[in-house]
Amino acid sequence: MERKLASIRIISDLRPIEGADKIELAIVDGWKVVVAKDVGHKVGDKVIYCEIDSFLPIKPEFEFLRKSSYKKMADGSEGFRLRTVKLRGQVSQGLILPLSLINYTNLDFKVGMDVTMMLGINKYEPPIPAELAGKVKGLFPSFIPKTDEVRCLSEETELITEDGIKTIKEICETKYIGKVLSFNVFENKNEMNTINSHSVQKNNNDWYEIELISGKILKLTGNHRIWLPELNCYREVKELLGDEVVKITD
Repeated sequence: MERKLASIRIISDLRPIEGADKIELAIVDGWKVVVAKDVGHKVGDKVIYCEIDSFLPIKPEFEFLRKSSYKKMADGSEGFRLRTVKLRGQVSQGLILPLSLINYTNLDFKVGMDVTMMLGINKYEPPIPAELAGKVKGLFPSFIPKTDEVRCLSEETELITEDGIKTIKEICETKYIGKVLSFNVFENKNEMNTINSHSVQKNNNDWYEIELISGKILKLTGNHRIWLPELNCYREVKELLGDEVVKITD
């Protein structure tokens, strides 16, 4: 299941940005992307939407990204990494590009069409830290969402295990190695999976609280990813708009 890093989408809304005359906010499938006003985007326009962590190749049409986005991957390849940024106080998630960048004649641009390969875009993989060089066996599986940062749930979070409900703190302190209830996004079902490691992280003060309709509150770090079944993708907690439908195993 390859991730569509760049695909054909439709601009569903355009909103002004307070105090900004040259930029505005475009909404694409729930994502907020800052765009230049002089491009002349309109609601209903088909565009290329590039997701966060897209690694764009070194090409003249992408050189405007060099100052903010230039990176080099572990294999030495150079390019421009897209990540969440703030422009004039507004969060921007990803990049919108014109269809004209794809030089294929008589191509029918259907909504949802994957154009990742056409644009030479790859998934950004951070370089291996020097202290780990020589200790890494192969690449991280492409089908498992990951970042180069630690993602956490708070220690009081309760998980359903094969031995009953346990908090993360209890699981870590007792080195519990039983199975916990998980959600398989590829088969769309709940399943029990065995815990294969334990890790306690220092408090980084980057905590967010999510209140569910049921009244249940989850406490997670801002970079923790939540599965959004309606969009069929993960999104970091700090990027949630507040009205998404999220998948919680119960």
